[in-house]
Amino acid sequence: MHLGRWIGVSLLLIFMVALLASSTLPPSDQAERVRAFTRDIEFDYVEWTLNALGLKLSQMALNTAGYIPTEIRKDIALEYIELVSQIQQGEAQLHIIYADPEVEDPETESAELREHLEQLYRRRELLGPLAESIIQNQLTETIVEMGLSLGNQTVPPVLYHSTPLPMALIVSPRDTIRQDNNISLIPDLTVDQQADLEDQVDESLDVSSLVVGIGGIGLYPTMVMQSSNLNWLSEVVAHEWTHNYLTLRPLGMNYLTSPELRTMNETAASIAGKEIGHALMARYYPELLPPPETLPPSPSSPAEPPEFDFRAEMRETRETVDQLLTDGKIKEAEEYMEERRVLFWENGYRIRKLNQAYFAFYGAYADQPGGAAGEDPVGAGVRALRAQSPSLADFLRRISWITSFEELQQAVEGGNSREDQSS
Repeated sequence: MHLGRWIGVSLLLIFMVALLASSTLPPSDQAERVRAFTRDIEFDYVEWTLNALGLKLSQMALNTAGYIPTEIRKDIALEYIELVSQIQQGEAQLHIIYADPEVEDPETESAELREHLEQLYRRRELLGPLAESIIQNQLTETIVEMGLSLGNQTVPPVLYHSTPLPMALIVSPRDTIRQDNNISLIPDLTVDQQADLEDQVDESLDVSSLVVGIGGIGLYPTMVMQSSNLNWLSEVVAHEWTHNYLTLRPLGMNYLTSPELRTMNETAASIAGKEIGHALMARYYPELLPPPETLPPSPSSPAEPPEFDFRAEMRETRETVDQLLTDGKIKEAEEYMEERRVLFWENGYRIRKLNQAYFAFYGAYADQPGGAAGEDPVGAGVRALRAQSPSLADFLRRISWITSFEELQQAVEGGNSREDQSS
């Protein structure tokens, strides 16, 4: 990379980190009360960001991926994905050995497996940064082709780093579904530690809380969970880059201003992540694309027993809970959610806890109808705006300048919507 360009990108990275770090609201009194239970187990974003940024700057200075022939880059990325798969399988086997009551000496039993895993970890440490650079370049080229660049450069540059992700403690009031707090926790909390934390917060503050796992975080560089599924990885990296793109514009800057704007941000990023990720896979890894969805049977086809429809059942659950809470029936709503959780469990969906915090978190991802969002009109408005937009680039440029649900409604209705803004 030319020295002048490298310095320019470095300055942009520093600006992005500062901007993203400042795009949060001051802590509320309730947040401080919740943090009384979490301070010792909170995730250190400053340390992670500085380490990841240093790694990315060194990669950009060396530009190793740029010297690798195009036809070999794909092989390296696929080799990394296979390596991750081997690691995940080995870790699963290790977990079984230590959990099996019939294994008297798990340390001796697992010695060979642990040695093999250490070799795989060392290989990942060498191959991972290079594979990330290759996927970053492929995603950049895809985004440029889709018209979301400035002078053939993405703004901000695509940067991500795979790492164990923090967990998130979500807190909602009991009498309504609303995310009041989202506190990041260390990645390795056990299930019993999660449940104990939730119980302490709920009983002390009379709220609904839930510890959830996440797939990515829109820091800079973005934080993405390690995965052996390249389709999923491409989508999540694109999703988190979209958050970075929006953060430089009014919609992203106002992410925490209201629940409606959070839903607009997450839904727009989910839509973009799916489209950009699919385009990347179609261009570089078409053989790994999932098969297209099959058409539903024609009316003349014999009727088959309906399968359990998770999204439809979850939507029904959300709508019923909303109505119960509106009527002031908090206890009845919570009892109903537990009954429904059992139903989901019996049909293969291992939901540990279904409560107000669950819907407050998952309901913001409304890129598809139904599900945990219920009848929330915000997600429907975002989907309608995308359907009206001739391209993903046009959609993102339009929605990135919207700062309220009312403006979104106007844009969808064709009223006093903003003109398409340049990036």
